[in-house]
Amino acid sequence: MKQSILLFVLLIAGIISVKGDNITVDGVSRSYNVYAPKNLGEGRPLLIFCHGYGQDANWMQNTEFKNDNVSMEAVCDTAKFVVVFPNGINKAWDISGNSDINFIKAIIDKMATQHKIDRNRVYLGGFSMGGMLTYHAMNKIPDLIAAFAPCSGYPMGGATADAKVRAIPILHIHGTADETCVFSGAQPALNVWINHNGCPTTAKVTNNYNGFNGCKMHVWGPGNDNSEVRLLELPNKGHWISKEPQVYTGKEIWNFCKRFSLNRTTPTVKLTSPTTDVKYISFAPKGTATFPDITITADADDPNGTIEKVEFYDGTTLIATCTEKPYQATLKGATTGIHKLKAVATDNDGETNSASAVMTLTTPSLSLSLSLNFDEANAIPAGWTLFDSSEKRSGYSNGYTSGSRMLQLTGAKRGFSYGLYFRNINGNAHQGWAKYGLPEGGHTLRLAPGHYTMKYMVCNWNMANFGQVEINIEKRSNNTSVASQTYMPNVNIGNATANSFDTPAQQTFEFDITELDDYVISFYSAASGWSDCVIGKLSLANNSYVTGITPALAAAKDDGAVYNLQGQRLNNLSSQKPGMYIMNGKKIIKK
Repeated sequence: MKQSILLFVLLIAGIISVKGDNITVDGVSRSYNVYAPKNLGEGRPLLIFCHGYGQDANWMQNTEFKNDNVSMEAVCDTAKFVVVFPNGINKAWDISGNSDINFIKAIIDKMATQHKIDRNRVYLGGFSMGGMLTYHAMNKIPDLIAAFAPCSGYPMGGATADAKVRAIPILHIHGTADETCVFSGAQPALNVWINHNGCPTTAKVTNNYNGFNGCKMHVWGPGNDNSEVRLLELPNKGHWISKEPQVYTGKEIWNFCKRFSLNRTTPTVKLTSPTTDVKYISFAPKGTATFPDITITADADDPNGTIEKVEFYDGTTLIATCTEKPYQATLKGATTGIHKLKAVATDNDGETNSASAVMTLTTPSLSLSLSLNFDEANAIPAGWTLFDSSEKRSGYSNGYTSGSRMLQLTGAKRGFSYGLYFRNINGNAHQGWAKYGLPEGGHTLRLAPGHYTMKYMVCNWNMANFGQVEINIEKRSNNTSVASQTYMPNVNIGNATANSFDTPAQQTFEFDITELDDYVISFYSAASGWSDCVIGKLSLANNSYVTGITPALAAAKDDGAVYNLQGQRLNNLSSQKPGMYIMNGKKIIKK
């Protein structure tokens, strides 16, 4: 009661400035609360924060953001910025249309007139349904908002990122015990923007953030235009705003947002290819591995002038300088190792901006583990892309709690501990698959001519009568199959990760590659509705590595004689040990 009387006295005295106001938008009177510190000055930032469903501006301002020690107004007083709490119509928000987007735009215009705010430093956040509106605004008004701060809310139908939208700085705050917008849904939404921004797909994690036991700050960045995506994970917190002394939501939002400005005089630049963290794998006999010419492309623009040039770098080495669109360069003769690519845009005023990506080129020694990254439940491992006839998911990404994803199998008796599960919803042929080697999955696979052996384990997930699996080796350029094998599993896990199941038989798939090219390893579930598959323990070996045989050597032995794979002529095959041999440039197998 005493606090309420004091607040009333301060309002009357004019020591603080907080009030409700109205504005007409699209013919409708809309209301909001605004707080502007005394002695604000001109050119100060603006934060707009939207309430949750069933709430209003007063609740957001005076209940969610306020405790005995701190309030959003206190943060504003210290940092000198304006905060607006809008009211949604019927205590809800339009998260698919333009009515509330127009409301936000009108608020920005009015604050620019009324308080002379800096339009380059306008920030938007929201709680619950207000967080959903925040995500909606990322695609609608990215050129009006410098940074976004959704809390405990995300698009329930899945996030999207318009390709035309600039790189967006995002701080997402969420409690792990949220039962309204479950915590597991936050990561898939953020993955969309991590990928869009060109951020590293692996986060830097700070545990016990700010001394808050169990609290984690996940940081993906920097991305294009120095963007960043953050997830503040609040341990055991439900569907509410954090007011803990170590982690006060208002302070966290301000400390994040204040680092970003639209900088309308600075050029924008975005690396569109390759994506960061991509890995190029070249599988060939030792000393002969080659990589394709790698095209690097970028988009660049200048809000108040023109782009004079875009320079492309591999590390500190200048690859190319482009003075007009398309902005692209070609990296030729790349060697194994980590390459730090960078595009630097310079405008007519001499101002610059840059975007970067990390690329790894690798040559396996004897074999390649295709299941190396099968170690995290509810993720899509790096290198893999999954499709269930409805939704495509690419690695590395995580936070999936249903559908195609990595499963951690915990039965007391089990064939493997992690399996990659995928399904075919509509039942059409080749409409449910898992593929290794697509660029969108983060790895590409180049195979030299030679003889290869792939080993794998396969079970069904929820098919008591089993469903056949087809394995294809396909050219990436045209999806042409160069080798295939079908297998009928005899192990069904039974639709629960805790179920026990027998170890599937280790399968072997041998095939020949006759042309140096980029290939994709594809697993297809059966052509029936809701068919499925779980794969594990996959590896690929190039037998030429072990034997030293090459296609050129094999072709040279075109004399009717039989040779072993070391190139030694055999006079009597029947007396030789079981194995594989070459005759007239073609392999023969003696069991």
